[in-house]
Amino acid sequence: MTIPADIAKDIVDPTAYADGDRVDQAFAWLRKEAPLDVAQPEGFDPFWVVTRHADILEVERQNELFHNGDRATVLTTIEADRKVREMMGGSPHLVRSLVQMDNPDHFAYRKVTQGSLLPQNLRALEARIREIARGFVDRMAEHGDRCDFARDVAFLYPLHVIMEVLGVPESDEPRMLKLTQELFGNADPDLNRSGKTITDAGEGVDSIQSVVMDFMMYFNAMTEDRRAKPRDDLASIIANGKINGEPMGHLEAMSYYIIAATAGHDTTSSTTAGALWALAENPEQFAKVKADPSLISGLIEESIRWVTPVKHFMRTATADAELAGKKIAKGDWLFLSYPSGNRDETVFEDPFSFKVDRTPNKHVAFGYGAHICLGQHLARMEMRVLWEELLPRLDSVELDGAPTRMTANFVCGPKAVPIRFKMH
Repeated sequence: MTIPADIAKDIVDPTAYADGDRVDQAFAWLRKEAPLDVAQPEGFDPFWVVTRHADILEVERQNELFHNGDRATVLTTIEADRKVREMMGGSPHLVRSLVQMDNPDHFAYRKVTQGSLLPQNLRALEARIREIARGFVDRMAEHGDRCDFARDVAFLYPLHVIMEVLGVPESDEPRMLKLTQELFGNADPDLNRSGKTITDAGEGVDSIQSVVMDFMMYFNAMTEDRRAKPRDDLASIIANGKINGEPMGHLEAMSYYIIAATAGHDTTSSTTAGALWALAENPEQFAKVKADPSLISGLIEESIRWVTPVKHFMRTATADAELAGKKIAKGDWLFLSYPSGNRDETVFEDPFSFKVDRTPNKHVAFGYGAHICLGQHLARMEMRVLWEELLPRLDSVELDGAPTRMTANFVCGPKAVPIRFKMH
């Protein structure tokens, strides 16, 4: 049996993710009726849809059996895949970051920056991050009693932190935000480069490729600068990073910058915006965390689970395998649905409720195993510091209109979160 056409369409439709409820309902149906089955929406190669928490962990645990890089790592149409391979000399990837790599490359490239992103080495940044957070809380207070929390605070604070860590000057932050939104929001007419809904696969690839080229031109100049004059920043580590004693390849170095400059803030921004949206809708949860600051870590984990900004990654089977009693053939493509894993009723009690004191909270939003998110500790620190600064000053918050989400099926989070608030 294959997944019904209407459900398969919702899995891939960017507007279903913008809707939120529509995609939640599709995955809730799948977890119950077809937790591991094949979808074949029009225009796509067939792929397995992995919806349960346990099955996602099982795939992520077996890196040699389920590869990231053999086929496209993000769901793509047959036509878009053909065009990318044509442009990239047979490779299915426009960029080659850690996300598109398997071992031994993945391990070697990850090692280049891993040390600087470990909790013990991030502690040195905390005072500076707190200063930045306090500045954004002050700026929020200056808005009076209403603002768009997504655009005025959540998008800008993690952006400023990662750009400072990376070594990008503050004057270039608006450009980096715009390029990030064009990259992840390619299906969203409000965010993409064309300003319209892109229906042609080739045009979609061209649009993403032009954003990637802009990033590469920027970071190419930065690489030359940091090779000539290294500084104490992440850009210098990447520019001078060695793989097996040799400098990184050009595509790999550029891709390293791009993932740091995009995923390094966008997912944290989405989670932060989604957290305040949830608190505004759940005043009892807001009161609970405000009264007990020890619940801030619970708020952070629950907001990561709740928003799950990265909606999926693809894996490719390197050999015949069995998963949850189903026969997976060598070469099969698997779609790991992180929001579905994070709403799995067998793991999370009352998964469609936002609870700041949810425990345990073993969400899969950062992935699992060898490919677990490299920036997870920095993301958690940024969110903790912001809530430590904001919650004591925020007396009340409520929605001031309907929030909206990005139209995207890969990385998707709030686009606008209009709020009314009282601060002191």
